[in-house]
Amino acid sequence: MQPAVLVVAVVLVVILVSRVAGPRGIPVPLALLVVGGVLSFVPGVPEVRLSPEVVLFGLLPPLLYSASLSTSLVDIRAYRSRILSLSVGLVLFTAVGVALVVWALLPGVPFAVALALGAVVAPPDAVAATAVARRIGLPRKITTILEGESLLNDATALVTLRTALAAAGLAVHGAGGVDPGTVTPGSVVLDLLVAAVGGVAIGVLAFLLVGALRRRLTEVPADTALSFIVPFLAYAPAEAVGGSGVLAVVTAGLLLAHRSTALQSAPSRLSERINWSSVTFVLENAVFLLIGLQVWALLQDTRTGELGTGRTLLVALAVLATVLVLRPVWILGQNAVPALLGRAEWRTMLGYSLVSGWAGMRGVVTLAAALTLPEGTPMRPELVLVALVVTVGTLLLQGTTLPALARALDVRGPDPRQDALLEATVLGATTGAGLRAIEKDPDADPAVVAAIHEQAADRVNRSWERLGTLGPGDRESPAEARARLRIQMIREERNELLRIRARGEVDHAVLTSVLGQLDAEESVLVWGTTRASEVRESELRPPETAAGACEHLDDDRAPQPPKETDGCPQCRAEGLDWVHLRACTQCGQVGCCDSSVGKHAQAHFHDSGHPVMRSIEPGEAWRWCFVDEVLG
Repeated sequence: MQPAVLVVAVVLVVILVSRVAGPRGIPVPLALLVVGGVLSFVPGVPEVRLSPEVVLFGLLPPLLYSASLSTSLVDIRAYRSRILSLSVGLVLFTAVGVALVVWALLPGVPFAVALALGAVVAPPDAVAATAVARRIGLPRKITTILEGESLLNDATALVTLRTALAAAGLAVHGAGGVDPGTVTPGSVVLDLLVAAVGGVAIGVLAFLLVGALRRRLTEVPADTALSFIVPFLAYAPAEAVGGSGVLAVVTAGLLLAHRSTALQSAPSRLSERINWSSVTFVLENAVFLLIGLQVWALLQDTRTGELGTGRTLLVALAVLATVLVLRPVWILGQNAVPALLGRAEWRTMLGYSLVSGWAGMRGVVTLAAALTLPEGTPMRPELVLVALVVTVGTLLLQGTTLPALARALDVRGPDPRQDALLEATVLGATTGAGLRAIEKDPDADPAVVAAIHEQAADRVNRSWERLGTLGPGDRESPAEARARLRIQMIREERNELLRIRARGEVDHAVLTSVLGQLDAEESVLVWGTTRASEVRESELRPPETAAGACEHLDDDRAPQPPKETDGCPQCRAEGLDWVHLRACTQCGQVGCCDSSVGKHAQAHFHDSGHPVMRSIEPGEAWRWCFVDEVLG
């Protein structure tokens, strides 16, 4: 009964704290650590101690798998050299640097144990770093490298940890055949290679096995249930043969995510994302709460230990300072080479390096790795407390100041409007391909094709309408008006459905099916209107020169200025409303976009034959070729 009560209490506290802290901009992990720490001093609150087995085999695999599902394998390939430099080189550099500091401050601690602590605090956390990066809008290159680094550096850190503990003569969980007392620099390198090759190989085998099963699974619940065992299917065999369980889980997750469109149906992919987001939310936040619940016990253990609480905290602050300094030093050194060779601009390099160097927040993996230290480890409570201080310190110092640093150095991500523009272009290209496919079908009913064509045009126009201003008074776009009215209609339909249910005249399964259809449609509409609002409310940035994409755009480098900028003249003459404004680059004629009723930009092309129109909306610098239907 007590474990069940504890699980319920932990989940409820996680939900309540995240609901209170999140909307107020307070980092949820820090809030949970504080709440857990306060509760640990309350009489009657049970002391929670997580065993290494629970952490290694119960918490780490699902957390790593969930993170890998949302990471792009294509992006990791594109930045593999930098990711490997950080996930292997920087982790070892940090681990050795921290070990030297701890060894100097605590002469009684064996160097192998100091190295184990260095391995614990070396890897930044995937979720902590990328969450901040996305929230403040860092460049995608930085975010992608952080994601790849944070996935792969855990493997380096955990292999280094178990090797260091083996060198110290301590029993290690999943040591993979490392004999205590026989560790040499050569054996460390060999162990890293064996762990890497073995982990990747087991991950590939797990991917092939799960992929084969998924090709035969058509039921969404069964496919989602299968995804829950994938991390353990990859992790446990890899550890058993001396490979890296972390790399096995990450490899399997990356490959399954990359091939998901071929292996899973759309409902299965949606179900997997929703269920794993819930699992990750609970596990990730629960770890911080459970660590907080151990604060009182840690302080008690350190108070009676060799160092005392005060000296332990001083050592922890020294380790924190070391961690904060070593990462920027490594990244600056790595990025200085291209600048010295003239392949990068010094100011840009410095800004990117400082921001990337400061985005090294530690998180759940550091805390989990600290708990894997065997009970016989010298000064184990002190080392766990050091890891806790480093985690809290980086989340507090780096997590709260990174936005200001990025703004001060003018390091920012892509303009949300540019993202919306690219999204509209991609949607237009994919929709065009689909329409051409059904138009070639000799058995297709022309009336049905025409209806589908109209629906497709509406979907593409909704994407374009997120951009620019909305004419006089900045009113809602046609797509937003339709969405608002349809949402209003759906909610009344749902009320009527509930009245029908109350009368008990229709089978529950039928009512549930109708309700599911209404919920799905409303979710799509709400997402679309929210996305449009976010794009429109984003800060306008200076336009960048767009590259040519066809011969008409290449030949059109000196556009004529627009004849007017206060609206679409033909819309005014016809008494119509316009959405966004375009200008002919050849003659300067102003017209409205295809989302407008008049479609006067397209009409101008048909009347004049001038192929290129450009946007004259504030902050936009793109052109459209009506002949080749490409953006430039």
